[in-house]
Amino acid sequence: MLKDAHIGLKVDVDTLRGTREGVPRLAALLKKLGVDATFYFSVGPDHTGRAMRRVFRKGFAQKVARTSVLKHYGLKTLLYGVLLPGPDIGREAGEVMRGVHEQGFEVGLHTYDHVRWQDYVASASEEWTRIEFERGMKAFERVFGFLPKSHAAAGWQINAHALKLEQEYGLGYASDTRGRTPFWPMLHGKRSSCPQLPTTLPTFDELLGRDGVDEASIADAVFRLSEQNAATTANGVQVFTLHAELEGMLLLNCFESLLRKWQAAGAIITRMATIHQLAILKPLPDQAVIMGEVPGRSGLLAVQPPNAEAA
Repeated sequence: MLKDAHIGLKVDVDTLRGTREGVPRLAALLKKLGVDATFYFSVGPDHTGRAMRRVFRKGFAQKVARTSVLKHYGLKTLLYGVLLPGPDIGREAGEVMRGVHEQGFEVGLHTYDHVRWQDYVASASEEWTRIEFERGMKAFERVFGFLPKSHAAAGWQINAHALKLEQEYGLGYASDTRGRTPFWPMLHGKRSSCPQLPTTLPTFDELLGRDGVDEASIADAVFRLSEQNAATTANGVQVFTLHAELEGMLLLNCFESLLRKWQAAGAIITRMATIHQLAILKPLPDQAVIMGEVPGRSGLLAVQPPNAEAA
C-alpha cells in the first residue's frame, strides 16, 4: 500500500539543546538509513520557558503531562526566557546548522523566536508580523549566507500577513498548516504563488499517552495511519513532522523503527522540496487557511478546510 508512496520528513528545531544534541543525532540516523529530510531551524532567541504561559490553554496541561516535557526538554531549557536569559540559537549553534546543510540536507526557516511567534502571530498586526518574519529571514541569512526557500511556521501558527510575506519573498513553498493534501492558499480572493504542503500525519507527541499508545507502540501507530492515508490520498504524498527535541533525543529509537517500517513497505522518504515538485505535477485546490483543532494538540492551529474544494 505504501510502495512508491512519498513521505516528506519535516524536522522542526525549536531550541538550542535540540539544535546541538538532537539535530546531529537525526542527521546521523538519516544518513545511516539513506533517507532525506528538510530541517527547519529556529534562528533567534530560545525563550522556551515562556511557553508555560499556555498552562491555561485548553488541552495544554494534559499534553505536558502526557509527553513529559521536563524529561524531553530538560530543566535548563525550560528556564530560558524566565529565570535564565534566552541564548541566541543562530549565533551559538550556527556551526551545527551549517553542518546539516553541508551534509546535503535541505534547510529552511522555522522561526526567529519560537515562543513569541507561536503565541502571538495568529492575531498579530501586519507590522508585527513583518518585523518578526524579517528578523527570522535575516538571522537565517547570517547563519547560512543565503535566504531560505521555504518556511514552516512555529506551532502551525500563521496569519494572512505572513502568508503574503511568503509570497513577497518569493518562497517556493511553505508548510505552515495541517491538512490532507497540498493546496494553493487564497489571499483576499487571489491565489498565492507559495503553495502549502501541510503536515498530513499526527506527530509523536500528539499520539503518546492517548488511546493506549506508548513509546513501544508509537511507530506502529504512525505507520498504520500512513497506510490509511495512502489509500485515500490521490496525489500519493504525505508529510510527517518530527522534532529535534523529541525524535532526535529520547524518542530516537522509536523514530528509527518508524523509518525502517516505511522502508520495508517500499515508501520513499524524502525532503520537502521533492514533495513540492511532485505536488505541483497535478492541479491543486485553491483554499483559504483557517484555524481549527487537531487531536492531541492544544489550542487552534492553521488548518486546511475540511472541504477539499472550499476556497
